[in-house]
Amino acid sequence: MDNADKKPVQLEVLHFETTIDAGAEKVYETMLDKNHYAEWTAPFSPDSRFSGSWEKGTEIRFFGTDPDGNSGGMISRVRENIPNKFVSLEPVGIIKEGEEITSGPEIEEWAGTLENYTFSDSDGKTLLQVDMHIDPKWRGFMLETWPESLDILKKICER
Repeated sequence: MDNADKKPVQLEVLHFETTIDAGAEKVYETMLDKNHYAEWTAPFSPDSRFSGSWEKGTEIRFFGTDPDGNSGGMISRVRENIPNKFVSLEPVGIIKEGEEITSGPEIEEWAGTLENYTFSDSDGKTLLQVDMHIDPKWRGFMLETWPESLDILKKICER
């Protein structure tokens, strides 16, 4: 079967949320802070980190090491950043063995998808919602990892 006969992957939308006993400004700033980012995203990768800016229109690179010890990451474009309210990321590439890949079958299957973070402040508490498109093969990993990560973020923000 050649690529013309290959069916596109049906992406799935996952939703996660948590209520944090802290204002939206603190949650937003903590979530995007380089040091705190490494802490709350550790369930995804123990050496999780990013480089770049969260400014609208810029590219940001996320790095980590997978369970097999391979380093890699994701390149995303910041589609929107409304401080304390909303952040939207559009994946545009991957980093594999130090090489940036921005086209080809690995990228095309999720091109145009979004990862959205919504911060809703109410009486000093913040409802943080995460909505993202994923390949179903990542469903189990995401269902396990996102709740862990959000729990860590919640604890950091409530310190």
